[in-house]
Amino acid sequence: MKTYDWIVVGAGITGAALAYELVKKDSQVLLLEQYATPQNATRYSYGGLAFWSGTTPLTRQLCEEGISRHRILSEELDADTEFRELDLLLTICADADPASVATSYTRFAIPPKLLSVKEACELEPLLNQEAIAGALTVKHGHIHPEKTTQAYINAFLRAGGQIKFTQVIQIFSGKVTTPQETYYSANTVVCAGGLSRELLKSSGISTKLYFTHAEMIETPPVDRQLRTIVMPANLKRFQLEVNSTKNDELWNQSNLEIVPPILDAGAVQFKDGSFRFGQISRAITDPYANVDSKQSEAKLRASIEKVLPKLNNIPGTWHHCLVSFSSDALPLIGLIPERENVHLFSGFSNPLVIVPPLAQHFANSVFGMEDEMITKLSPARFLSLL
Repeated sequence: MKTYDWIVVGAGITGAALAYELVKKDSQVLLLEQYATPQNATRYSYGGLAFWSGTTPLTRQLCEEGISRHRILSEELDADTEFRELDLLLTICADADPASVATSYTRFAIPPKLLSVKEACELEPLLNQEAIAGALTVKHGHIHPEKTTQAYINAFLRAGGQIKFTQVIQIFSGKVTTPQETYYSANTVVCAGGLSRELLKSSGISTKLYFTHAEMIETPPVDRQLRTIVMPANLKRFQLEVNSTKNDELWNQSNLEIVPPILDAGAVQFKDGSFRFGQISRAITDPYANVDSKQSEAKLRASIEKVLPKLNNIPGTWHHCLVSFSSDALPLIGLIPERENVHLFSGFSNPLVIVPPLAQHFANSVFGMEDEMITKLSPARFLSLL
């Protein structure tokens, strides 16, 4: 019977990055993933790296470390993550006051610049000038999320790590059970994204971790070109996260839609010419809740048509995934209180820019280096609220 130093549960961007950093410490690491073909939030991500968006000393440091890490990641992992920097356009709806919207962004590390309607349309010719009162712009990092994750996994395997595709049923101190067998380890870390809450609950572990159902449309490569990344300046998703966690008891009810769904109309184009449009977010307590895909796709397309009308008729496929988050917009990282050697590395509602540095911080902290950042992100920070 083999005992690993670490079992990492979940092979999205969080689990892949963390497994890689742990195996670099000469650990015996097993990475467990339910699906050989990923169906997680990484798979359906837009690939954005909002390195400009830090608002506190902690998040500003993370964003700075994150973008520095991404700039060298392709070389380190010996694979192309498709890293680049693009112009982000944050569209301001026609009935909003552009100056007020711009003022709300001054708290960010790199405040976006306010553009007139004409300037915004010059930067992005596909915009509908009748739908906006202006836009904000800032440089925004971008990667191919699946290729980056696979690059991490390949580097992890080259360094001696192991991966198995199987469903995790329960997590205990010292072991993880699957339908086929039980795996033993000195430490286990849960990186299962939106399924982390349900998985921990089935193991008798309660945590201040939540999830939304996120919906988007993916297209094949096309010959139309979007020069920028387009998103609304008034992002409703983060407010939905705040509103849905005001009453934690509601999350113990089955298949409850806690707050009304939101729609943030945005678009990004990858290097191969394919698009991802989105997104609708729903706070439903059942991770396996059914969603009307036809109705959702129609709403998504109608919203995109208002802002980017020339992209509306591109054939595409509707997709759905879970996105994890916490009640204070920061991930939960570290030991789960009252659970020996069971850790959490989840709750990243906007993960791509900060996962690489946090994986390094986590690995350093569990190998004896004091790390104030990991202490601040510990799941134990919510104990005072219980």
